[in-house]
Amino acid sequence: MPTAAGFPTALLAHARAGDPDALGEVLEGYREYLRLLARARVGRDLRVRLDPSDLVQETLLEAQRDFPQFLGDSEGELAVWLRRILARNLADQLKYHQSQKRDIGREQPLDALIEQAHEALAAPLSTPSKVASRREQAVVMANALAKLPEDYRKIITLRQIEGRSFDEIAARMRRSGGAVRMLWMRALERLGELMETGDAAN
Repeated sequence: MPTAAGFPTALLAHARAGDPDALGEVLEGYREYLRLLARARVGRDLRVRLDPSDLVQETLLEAQRDFPQFLGDSEGELAVWLRRILARNLADQLKYHQSQKRDIGREQPLDALIEQAHEALAAPLSTPSKVASRREQAVVMANALAKLPEDYRKIITLRQIEGRSFDEIAARMRRSGGAVRMLWMRALERLGELMETGDAAN
């Protein structure tokens, strides 16, 4: 059976034909991607009570249960479908935690915020990855980020996905502005290597 590394249409077809192993493999390939989107949209204060990983697990279980309702046949369509489930689950959780003085759900529709995080994640870093030409750029990048050292992963998430300034990142990471910029460049270089070699696709 094809693996998630290349994510050909065949793997998705196996899943749609009722193969539970294929479905599990397909959905598992989106775990890091969805986790990054969720983390980008869950405020720091709310993370004390709402773990993005739990939100992602709920989303994947719901996707597995409702997969017969998915009518697409491409990875792009599947990514959109999963983002919608994630946005709905996040909205439900935010309603549950209405004791928050201010939350992201009151500023913009959550589905729009999830799409913004996806676009930030999908933005090319330099030249398009060979692997990403076969897969969704955002999914490949999310998988690559999960393989990076913690400091590299943190600075890319803060800068690329959350849109933080270098000054904000320096304060958050308790480093000088110059050190943060050097770390950013090294992190991008390593991320690009992972995406280009295909190590991030698995």
